[in-house]
Amino acid sequence: SASCFVLFYFTYLLYFLVDIPEWDFCQQGSSTEMLLAPVCMFRDPFILDPNKLILCEVLNHTKEPAESNHRNSCNKVMEKVKDLHPWFGMEQEYTLLGVDGHPYGWPRLGLYQCSVGSDRAFGRDIVDCHYKACLYAGIKISGTNAEVMPSQWEFQVGPCEGIEMGDHLWMARFLLHRVCEDFGVVATLDPKPMTGDWNGAGCHINVSTLQMREEGGIEHIDKAIEKLSKCHAEHIRVYDPRGGEDNKRRLTGRHETASINDFSAGVANRGASIRIPRQVGQEKCGYFEDRRPAANCDPYAVTCAMARTCMLEKGKDELE
Repeated sequence: SASCFVLFYFTYLLYFLVDIPEWDFCQQGSSTEMLLAPVCMFRDPFILDPNKLILCEVLNHTKEPAESNHRNSCNKVMEKVKDLHPWFGMEQEYTLLGVDGHPYGWPRLGLYQCSVGSDRAFGRDIVDCHYKACLYAGIKISGTNAEVMPSQWEFQVGPCEGIEMGDHLWMARFLLHRVCEDFGVVATLDPKPMTGDWNGAGCHINVSTLQMREEGGIEHIDKAIEKLSKCHAEHIRVYDPRGGEDNKRRLTGRHETASINDFSAGVANRGASIRIPRQVGQEKCGYFEDRRPAANCDPYAVTCAMARTCMLEKGKDELE
């Protein structure tokens, strides 16, 4: 039966993942070897089945997590909140550049957001190839669209539960860079790739728990937003790799962003830190969107901070 086939297929994959040995590599600029520990597996869309792509954690020589390994601590928090069945969806914006660093297809004049036409949409063939690669790999990609700035695009991953969010988004990012190689272009996650009157690039995160998704869940959404309002500075520090320095260029209060210095929330408000979708406001249950994370954020760090603040009893006290 179909259910037996699915059970066998995933049992086989799990066995195969466990069978993959740890590997070592030399960290750039250092003679000290680090370890790669396999944690997640995807189908390889480039050389096809039966080949696999393996996502790994980086460990030091004592098998402790490397400084840049946020997955390990995130996974521990997700285990603590697993009974809440936390769902995440992340909207990854990015910009296509030529190898000279100039935006792909520029200069042009006209309207760009969600447009069609070779004079307005630059790189759609790249976007479509990336989407198909993610589907083949088994990544939970759920959509894609052109963005406000020319050569700027977005894809969405999710809903994913717990640690799965970071795993799937990181692999989707890898595939994006790999696909861009074949087209001779570069994808940047810079939160503000072009100065001036252009939109920046974010990685909005949509969040819900089982309680939020059930009837009357707006009460739990409001409680989560209240907790977030008390931890604004702490979250800003983990929403880009440089502790908020990259996001300063993007979160200006303009171009559909809130100011980096202030916390705000509202229904159907895309200029707020936290947006409650209009449909959620009407149905009184569902999810909320945090619009502050930068395009170059670490999804493990973001989802970990979100779970600690909104889902653990000590929330703020346990936020690193």
